[in-house]
Amino acid sequence: MGQDANLDAEESDDEDEEGAEAPAAGGSSRGTADLFRESEIAADYVEGLLDILDYDGDIDELVVSGRPVVEVVEGGDGSGKRLQALVGQRGATLEALQELSRLAVFRQTGSPSRLLLDVGGYRALRRKELGAIAKNAAEKVKEYGEAVRLEPMSAFERKCVHDVINALPGVESESEGVEPSRRIVVRPTA
Repeated sequence: MGQDANLDAEESDDEDEEGAEAPAAGGSSRGTADLFRESEIAADYVEGLLDILDYDGDIDELVVSGRPVVEVVEGGDGSGKRLQALVGQRGATLEALQELSRLAVFRQTGSPSRLLLDVGGYRALRRKELGAIAKNAAEKVKEYGEAVRLEPMSAFERKCVHDVINALPGVESESEGVEPSRRIVVRPTA
């Protein structure tokens, strides 16, 4: 079966970093220039926040796989430790900052954004950790033949786990529950 048919839109749309270009409100695709403008607006917002906090960091504005991306990286002055405060416990602060950045984009453009915000490469590191968690769960399911329920996760985290599980034979995954307790169940395929 693969991913749950009722997978919430946030997991399939908001966190699909390798997905196609997002349709605009009118159904047509946003051009790269529009997406880059969204990343510029969000970068300005994040830069203002960093100034208020007196944090140093370099900000990269990108468009990756049809999605605006803003990356905050260490400025070479040892500011990495301070930037980690912007990630928070298990990425909670990062998720909140991403939503605020999306609101800043919406305020200026009038269109919702699928902007992805990253700080210090957190998302890539977390994706690797989640891959290991998913593979471990799949091994347990194959060994014991019983479903494994993972801890509650954010939409980004669930999407990462679903992607790994969907690529493995003999197991499937689905999301269950409601935020903030939404989790993945990995079970043997029927």
